[in-house]
Amino acid sequence: MVCFGHLLFKPEALSWLFILHNYMDLTDNIVDNPFIRPHINSAAATYDIAFDPEYMDLAVATSHLTGEKINRFTHIQQSRDDMVKKPKFLRAIGRKTGTCFQRCVGWDALNTVYSVSYEIDQKYGTDYHERVCNYVKYIQKNDLMVVGGMTDPKGDRGLPPHKQPDPDLFVHVVEKKEDGIIVRGAKAHQTGAANSHEILVMPTVSLKPEDKDYAVSFALPLDTPGITLIFGRQTNDERKLGTLDQGNPTYGVVGGEALVVFNDVFVPWERVFMLGETEFVGMLVERFATYHRHNYGACKVGVIDVLIGATALMADYNGVPKASHIKDKIIEMVYLNENMHATSLAAGYESRALPAGNYYPHTMYANITKQSITRYHYEICRLAHDITGGFIATLPSEKDLAHPVVGPMITKYFQATAGVPTLDRIKIGRLIENVTGGTSLVESMHGAGSPQAQRVMILRDANLEQLKKLAKDIVGIDEEE
Repeated sequence: MVCFGHLLFKPEALSWLFILHNYMDLTDNIVDNPFIRPHINSAAATYDIAFDPEYMDLAVATSHLTGEKINRFTHIQQSRDDMVKKPKFLRAIGRKTGTCFQRCVGWDALNTVYSVSYEIDQKYGTDYHERVCNYVKYIQKNDLMVVGGMTDPKGDRGLPPHKQPDPDLFVHVVEKKEDGIIVRGAKAHQTGAANSHEILVMPTVSLKPEDKDYAVSFALPLDTPGITLIFGRQTNDERKLGTLDQGNPTYGVVGGEALVVFNDVFVPWERVFMLGETEFVGMLVERFATYHRHNYGACKVGVIDVLIGATALMADYNGVPKASHIKDKIIEMVYLNENMHATSLAAGYESRALPAGNYYPHTMYANITKQSITRYHYEICRLAHDITGGFIATLPSEKDLAHPVVGPMITKYFQATAGVPTLDRIKIGRLIENVTGGTSLVESMHGAGSPQAQRVMILRDANLEQLKKLAKDIVGIDEEE
């Protein structure tokens, strides 16, 4: 194994990782591959922060299972205090990396499966919850990074899993054996999969009894035989071959998504946490969605903190920091960003204990948080583009800057405020381009569910009948009459 920061990685497992673009010949060591290294750096930051005295209160928790100190990313949340520290913690790391640090989905998956397995056991007398507890203790003891396997490819969205022309478009059980099960299918858009240790698989949609083979939850190491990771492409990813043009050369953009394929993979019984209990799948999907939507007013807010700082710097570099319209636009960026964080905090302050004992965010506030991200994040990016100007869209490359003839011309004509090196202005411009473009915004829109998914839950939780009654009571309408 290779230890990068505090992150263990297995370069010898290259056989199970395939990259769609043909750049693997750049290095024999997967850790140093320029398309993967920034994502590893970002994940490593989640380990390093736990040793930083400034953030230790947020980054370290106490396991309720063992009493040991653990990385908060492996914690089963036990109180409102945990649920408030969560968004504060995620915002802090977002500020440090300026991108996705990839461990949130697995954290939310652990808390989801922990709670749902308990309630399945209460009804059926199964031992899923004990298995989950043993798994969580293993993850905590070794401080492992888990990717939460939620999203199936889905195929024809108008058909349930058992009616798909290809049954493998949803992960399902193909065989039950004495010592475990065999599964087949795939999980798509798996953020951080390429540098995670484990995958925790869950169903992706509510299921009916005829889809019981798809009602399966399990966990496996990602180098298990039969698992293939296909690394995804991102906007302008060829820029990772350089440094300056990346914009965020250390941590990259978003989190190294992969398609994870299960080709008749064996899962031992102790790693199976749901098997055919279709009536609990809707609960699981909703809980995971709410846990994950709670995060978006934290990690994205931290990244936007970096964007606001970069935009304000660009206003300084352009010589217009005191212009009233510039100040007003930056105020608007801050206002929108703090609104998103406030609803995330509210979801934590108004959290409640589930039957299993772990805490669960306020559903309405968590969905409001994610719905705001799908709007305000775009508006903040628009304002950043407005203030920065066309500079970020037409910059020559770093190779041009290094050219003996062309380079001095770029330095001369992209100079702005006296005393600010052109290179510094270009670096900030590339950072703004990186944070506001491509994959990052798509992930803000569709991560943790598309906008319509939140609107459905917002309407359900609004309890309109109760609100109608309030209006009737005020004006004296008798419901019986």
